[in-house]
Amino acid sequence: MLKLMKLEMRKFRLSSYIYAALLATAVIFILMCTFSLNAEMREIFPIMNYENWFTILDVLVRGTYIVFAAVLLARIVIEEYRSKSINVLFMYPINRKKLIAAKLLVIIVFVFSAYILTNLVVGISIYIVNQFISIIPEPLTLSIVFKTLTTIVMSALATSFLSLIPLYVGMRKHSVSATIVSSFLVAAVVCQTVEGFNLFSIVAVPVSMALLGAAVAYLSIRNVERDDVL
Repeated sequence: MLKLMKLEMRKFRLSSYIYAALLATAVIFILMCTFSLNAEMREIFPIMNYENWFTILDVLVRGTYIVFAAVLLARIVIEEYRSKSINVLFMYPINRKKLIAAKLLVIIVFVFSAYILTNLVVGISIYIVNQFISIIPEPLTLSIVFKTLTTIVMSALATSFLSLIPLYVGMRKHSVSATIVSSFLVAAVVCQTVEGFNLFSIVAVPVSMALLGAAVAYLSIRNVERDDVL
């Protein structure tokens, strides 16, 4: 499986997506600095403590990588079905299910890793900036760090699976645009915040959506033997 994943990463030049993730991290950092330093933005996004700040950061990162995952799904899976180049892969003496599973695992691992790294890089960067420009008045304690790291890992795990939900929409007609558009709808659901309340904060919501994403992946792998790409 690892060899198949490495082949997929080479084939689609995943390094270019790593650079894109780094650019997204830089943009998110700039946005968070804008929220933190602009008086008008602080009224819209009240940042009274690190907990509020990390909550806003998590929402931005979550939305970014749900859409990011859809782009990867479109490129690595949907596009190959649409162009029928998947037929060539299916001619090789490789189990079809393992091939599709490897593609999905590449996306899951990428989103999980990028999600955590983006949160850490932006979080550490803003902490350093806060030492010179007072953005967040309260001190950063070990209890806050531990709680935040736990939340980031759990959120990254849930997001890496629920980001597979657009695959169901895209595979219906092998549509790249449908895959990406549906990812915006998913992001809108799990990132919507009203007066500080976010659906993702209800444990049942990310868990159920992650299970739905896992189910979509399972069905895609299970049904691959019956897929006839003409």
